[in-house]
Amino acid sequence: MAEPKREFTKYERARIIGARGLQVSMDAPLLLKISKEDLNGVNFDPLRIAEKELDSGVLPITVNRPMPRRKEEDIAKVKLEDKTLSDEEKAKAEAEEEKEIQESGEIMEMATSSEEEVEERASAKPVISEELS
Repeated sequence: MAEPKREFTKYERARIIGARGLQVSMDAPLLLKISKEDLNGVNFDPLRIAEKELDSGVLPITVNRPMPRRKEEDIAKVKLEDKTLSDEEKAKAEAEEEKEIQESGEIMEMATSSEEEVEERASAKPVISEELS
């Protein structure tokens, strides 16, 4: 059985030429000896130079083509832990949280409404009204 002829697809060629063209445009050394006349003929175009290098076979590039394996694999199922709390446990947890909030409020010495009113009056600026004659 004869081995099939290995050639790059048009998409592989486009990617190789584009990548090499970018390298050439960034002043990478040319892998092919090209005369000044030939460079003038392609107008110093990096894509044309890369295409000439690819056609001459001097580019050290390999292409990895992924092939289908035609094999099925089972995905392991994830076991979820069942963490459902009963209503009694929820109420107990909420009561503990409220108790902690109340205790921390006493430590922080919550301001009463009368203290807040005194501070607001002290910080208020006096209003000067001008009379119009």
